[in-house]
Amino acid sequence: MARYVILRGMHVVWMAINIFLFVWFYFLYDLGDRFFYTRHLLGSALAWARAPAAVLNFNCLLILLPVCRNLLSVVRGSFVCCGRTMRKQLDKNISFHKLVAYMIGLMTAVHIIAHLLNVERYYNSWHGEYDALSMALSRLNDSGNTTYLNPIRSTTTTPNLLVFTTIAGITGVIITLALILMITSSMEFIRRSYFEVFWFTHHLFIVFFAGLVIHGAGRIVRGQTNANPPYNITFCKDHIEDWGKKKMCPIPQFAGGFPQTWMWVIGPMVLYVCERLLRFIRYIQAVKYRKIVIRPSKVLELQLVKNGFKMDVGQYVFLNCPAISQLEWHPFTMTSAPEEDFFSVHIRSVGDWTQKLISIVEQLPEGAQGPKMGVDGPFGTASEDVFDYEVAMLVGAGIGVTPFASILKSIWYKFKDSNPELRTRKIYFYWLCRETHAFEWFADLLQVLEREMEERGMGNFLTYKLYLTGWDQSHATHVMVHADADTDVVTGLKQKTNYGRPNWDKEFEQVCKENPTSVVGTFLCGPVVLATVLSKKCVKYTDVDPRKTKFYFNKENF
Repeated sequence: MARYVILRGMHVVWMAINIFLFVWFYFLYDLGDRFFYTRHLLGSALAWARAPAAVLNFNCLLILLPVCRNLLSVVRGSFVCCGRTMRKQLDKNISFHKLVAYMIGLMTAVHIIAHLLNVERYYNSWHGEYDALSMALSRLNDSGNTTYLNPIRSTTTTPNLLVFTTIAGITGVIITLALILMITSSMEFIRRSYFEVFWFTHHLFIVFFAGLVIHGAGRIVRGQTNANPPYNITFCKDHIEDWGKKKMCPIPQFAGGFPQTWMWVIGPMVLYVCERLLRFIRYIQAVKYRKIVIRPSKVLELQLVKNGFKMDVGQYVFLNCPAISQLEWHPFTMTSAPEEDFFSVHIRSVGDWTQKLISIVEQLPEGAQGPKMGVDGPFGTASEDVFDYEVAMLVGAGIGVTPFASILKSIWYKFKDSNPELRTRKIYFYWLCRETHAFEWFADLLQVLEREMEERGMGNFLTYKLYLTGWDQSHATHVMVHADADTDVVTGLKQKTNYGRPNWDKEFEQVCKENPTSVVGTFLCGPVVLATVLSKKCVKYTDVDPRKTKFYFNKENF
């Protein structure tokens, strides 16, 4: 239970900082003497505009860090000695990225609404629709055009003109449009079905950050400058006619605050530029094809070789094919083992990019090298920690089996070499597929493992269960005819294929029964719905007695 408290605690700290910044800057502008006259002109909308701006600065500092994957891989490796809880936080980098983005969207909306009200108040004050003090503050003489309070300086200036002709207004519009496009194109449906739309619109972050840094230079919100002797607001606000005539009431002068946003975001921006430079260096490094295989199920297997490339189990790489697009990079989990002299990926035909890649490969002459391929990575994931557990539950859905192919291959090599460092003593493997073709490329590996374990007298080391979640009547009839066969009609394995979905309560109860005092790592590469189910089961079946079975849930995130 303590690990879940810690996981939630990180979000509590983030939220606490957001609340602190909002409250601090709200009262700074709502109660501070420097902004007394500004507040009189704008009302409470002043504080409602500036407090979200402070929260925006903080979250714009954070938004790039979760996608600096090389940085996360370095940090993740350095925290190995500090326990799995910190690593689990780093594995949730994309979830945190989304959370920060939601906060940016919310605070931007509040900031915009408040400033629209401010513009209206500026306009009305200039035209004398409020009290005499507001009129006087708006019409202060300012020959140098530097010490004014109201940015509307003439009767011809309208709210629309102010928005579309000032630095703050123009950059505000650009930032808002970029943010709307980035957020809307990040919806699950668009990412899954139109990844290219998501990819290209997300790069509007460059426009967003450029506009953000320039935005504050407009200095549209202004505060009173220090006067010597100190300005007596209590007296002077009610004696406008004495401004500039009495020593205690000099004509009030105002100035915009120094732009601070760049100080918040410069660090993460530099880190991200370094990240992209490293990606470019890796891109120009030569990658050779060792083998290309196209499976009947429209799954493309690429075996690649790159000098100096080192990987660990369950890691992933980003691939770029210039023949398709020089800008698009797509993540793929590696299916090879660290012990092999190549690295491989299995690519399912989903979306325009993968379909184009498979089409290019299909047209290659036999034995020819594939198209030029850029490789960035490898990057760490939750599956790297699988060998830190005595018992592991591996759950893959469809092509989500790929990280576990790497793990099971590595186990085979470790047994073959009698590796004494292997801590894991039991693995439960579950694979859920909608169609029989999906099993084909992985069944060969399972057959080798099945045979290897039996020869070594370790048949109980690996328990695997395959589930077919979609079938037709002809397939059902075929299975019934061959029901008495020694091997499965779908996979050729001794373990028969199950039909339907697992009863997870039954599976977790079996693991608890067979491992009454073990720490069990549950790893998933699959949909969010299944992740929700498994994470709840891990909590449900973790015993409160620390000496008994404990489950830790881990999910792949890209």
